[in-house]
Amino acid sequence: MAKTSGIRIHMKSVGNIQKITSAMQMVAAAKLHRAKTSALSSVPFSDKVKEMLHLAVSDRAAIEGLNLEDNPLLEDRPVYKSAYIIVGSDKGLAGSYNSNVLKHAEVELKNKNCVIVAVGRQIETGLKHFGYTFVHGFSGFSDKPTFEEADSIATYAEKLFIHGEVDEVNLIFTHFKSALDLEPKTLQLLPVRPFESENQDLEPVSGSAVHNTHSKDDFTAVLYEPKPEEMLKYLVYYYVRSLIYTALIEGAACELASRMTAMSSATDNARDLLDKLSVRYNKERQSGITNEINEIVSGAAALE
Repeated sequence: MAKTSGIRIHMKSVGNIQKITSAMQMVAAAKLHRAKTSALSSVPFSDKVKEMLHLAVSDRAAIEGLNLEDNPLLEDRPVYKSAYIIVGSDKGLAGSYNSNVLKHAEVELKNKNCVIVAVGRQIETGLKHFGYTFVHGFSGFSDKPTFEEADSIATYAEKLFIHGEVDEVNLIFTHFKSALDLEPKTLQLLPVRPFESENQDLEPVSGSAVHNTHSKDDFTAVLYEPKPEEMLKYLVYYYVRSLIYTALIEGAACELASRMTAMSSATDNARDLLDKLSVRYNKERQSGITNEINEIVSGAAALE
């Protein structure tokens, strides 16, 4: 019966793990709905700010004679060094979410002179594991990001760019398409560059349909009050922060979706393991009972 007692202990531990993973799955599913709503609600503002800003800097009349000393984030210069902001999670048990971001980042960073800004403790750990160093890390808010955190990240990135430490700033994050479709992608933040042509459509920031410049909100002719050079400061300010904030809340939704999927798989695996252990336990128990009966019968026959 020593074997059956060991199997019972194993079954009990697996059952406890199953309860934990099932609870984590339900919690992640509940939080995912709120995170998904936040992610989708931020898209219109972010896309519209991006649209207005790109159209503004694409308008030669609006930027003619623009003083780049007053608008340093618009300065387009040769790229000798880049900055990459990599967004991940603070907590583990999120399936392949962080590893997919790091794999995508590894391709982007290959053979490049760059500095890295890590967002999330798991990203910091992963970068160290792959032999990368980062100049600064932000953590503690991956599942509930706020605009204040986006502002802190944007302020640090702007300092790197303005002081000439880097010539461009890129953002690596995971785009939330659906709970089962999470796509790591790279987005350029700085500098803000105009369109190649006047009729070029905007690339959406996240999951929304491509905007047509001839929609009901026609920004092909933007009127500024006060002057364009003063207005562009505000547009660039909200442009950078809105993109980072959208990336953070999309990352939160992706983290929860990945955790929900991972915990669902873990719960199913625990259930399958319990079934196998139950069959094994019954076989061992039946074998033990059969051996005891044989011993009793043999002892009775010997007494005769």
